[in-house]
Amino acid sequence: MIKFFNPSYLFSFLNKSINIINVIILPFLIVALIFALIVSPQDYIQGNSVRIMYVHVPAAWIALMCFSVISFLCILSFLFKLKNLVLFYKSLAPIGLSFTLIAIITGSLWGQPTWGTYWVWDARLTSMLILIFIYLIFIFSYKFFNQEIASKICAGISILGMVNLFIIKYSVDLWSTLHQTASIKITGSTSIDSSMLLPLSMMLLVFFLYCALIFLMKYKSEVIRMKKKSIKRL
Repeated sequence: MIKFFNPSYLFSFLNKSINIINVIILPFLIVALIFALIVSPQDYIQGNSVRIMYVHVPAAWIALMCFSVISFLCILSFLFKLKNLVLFYKSLAPIGLSFTLIAIITGSLWGQPTWGTYWVWDARLTSMLILIFIYLIFIFSYKFFNQEIASKICAGISILGMVNLFIIKYSVDLWSTLHQTASIKITGSTSIDSSMLLPLSMMLLVFFLYCALIFLMKYKSEVIRMKKKSIKRL
């Protein structure tokens, strides 16, 4: 497993994976957009504005998924001094930040016709906004501090961030908010109709492929940068 995290071992794997995703992502995107914009029905209350869901929901899920992975790797790296893991969560952080911004922007656009306002300071929206600043701390800690100090900062922020993830997840259940409760539940019943669930799942797959593509490209650039630094030291 440690060999798998070795940047040199991963280099050929990165090139192959990037090429595969580049080939399949466009056809997947076209089919997903057809289902999201044409095949899926309007909502009987929200009308066509419900189609924002097909961008908003996958973006929010991937933003939270990215931070969960980052936190796990960051704490693991700090505890066991696995320096190669730093490249992983450094590559994931900008992606997570981007998807968090997409989730907030699309949520605001969706909120205006649904709630009558672009923004409210309720628990779900505020905790998502906090997530943006947590991502920024991750990104800038490695720009302004050396790796040892930055890893300590990121490990501490990871713990606080996981608490924030809990708040994001359960905010609609613990407090009275404008944001609706979860329509899709892993352990419970799903209230969303299959005609909307299918395009939502397809868009999630496209977003996940795009996330993987950007991550692999970012990781590859980090590997190249690290190798150049090693050569300069010789």
